[in-house]
Amino acid sequence: MEECDERYCEIFATKHSTAILQSAVTFACRTGVRSCARAVRAPTRAQETVVLVGTGSSVPVPLYNRWAQEYDKRNSKIQMRYVPMGTSEGIKQISHGSGDFAAGEALLTATEQREGSLMELPAVLIGIVPIYNLPDVQELRLSGEVLAGIFLGDVKTWNAPQISKLNPGMTLPNLPIHVIHRPAGKGSNYVFTDFLSKASSKFRAQIGITPSPNWPVGVPAERSSDMAERVKTDPGSIGYVELQYAVKGNISQAAVQNSAGKFVTASAQSIAAACEAIEKPRWNRFAVSLIDAPAADAFPITSFTWIYLRTTSADSARATALGDFLNWVYTDGQQFAVQEGYSELPPRLLATVRKRIKDIQ
Repeated sequence: MEECDERYCEIFATKHSTAILQSAVTFACRTGVRSCARAVRAPTRAQETVVLVGTGSSVPVPLYNRWAQEYDKRNSKIQMRYVPMGTSEGIKQISHGSGDFAAGEALLTATEQREGSLMELPAVLIGIVPIYNLPDVQELRLSGEVLAGIFLGDVKTWNAPQISKLNPGMTLPNLPIHVIHRPAGKGSNYVFTDFLSKASSKFRAQIGITPSPNWPVGVPAERSSDMAERVKTDPGSIGYVELQYAVKGNISQAAVQNSAGKFVTASAQSIAAACEAIEKPRWNRFAVSLIDAPAADAFPITSFTWIYLRTTSADSARATALGDFLNWVYTDGQQFAVQEGYSELPPRLLATVRKRIKDIQ
């Protein structure tokens, strides 16, 4: 890990960004986020520049890094920085008035909306995929019920009858399953437990839908990139990450049984199919679960990753800068989502989100 340097916080000593950047560096140092100082490094002539600061999930980190890179080219007077802290921590920060926006994969609760004066807008579509390391097994099938059994510790070996039944004709190894999960406060936990809770009544009763599950088995991986690396290097392991981490890491992902009984692998098409099945015909449901959508070609562990915003602002200059960034995200910025391996919002939903942004401005 590179050395954390809190002097970068001082560079951003503005009324609305100091607290979040101090928290960001402290949190990053404490949790081992690599290059945390660079994540909050200031551009030149910082006092002349509005630096928008966001925190939250590591699921969309490659996208926000790319957005920062491309957006910062447009206008030296407005820049953007994103610091991954986890979905729950991001919501906490924005609720307390720190930073300009947060990002994550958990639906806001009514209390968070009311007490934090928060709203969420879908940014892009994601798929949380089960990834595994079985060198001689390339096309594994898993159901939500079996995944729940694995993450509850009830299914312990790769040749267990529950797995073999879903994969007829396949020789599965008599190898212990090494469960790798995310620690508390993570958006990928929220999406994954949403799916497992719908698939298994036992999982729903014992763990439920939460960004902070009390996992009975396994070892944690702090960031999405850590999860991908752990599974890639540990034969017999299983975990879950956003699709692009699996694709870029060349890690095997399981096909997952959806509500129509079909085994579907995550792709831009199957993720979009899930969104379409939930959103049409109105295309105006910004805060909704896309899990196990009712379509034969839908990937069942699909979700939005959201941008969390305060509904009011006392700083007109920062509000104007944030509006400019949001307008860019939902126009030119969507193309970079695709380039980074995420799925862009369908055109009709995108049009509705753009209208909502104009309304709140």
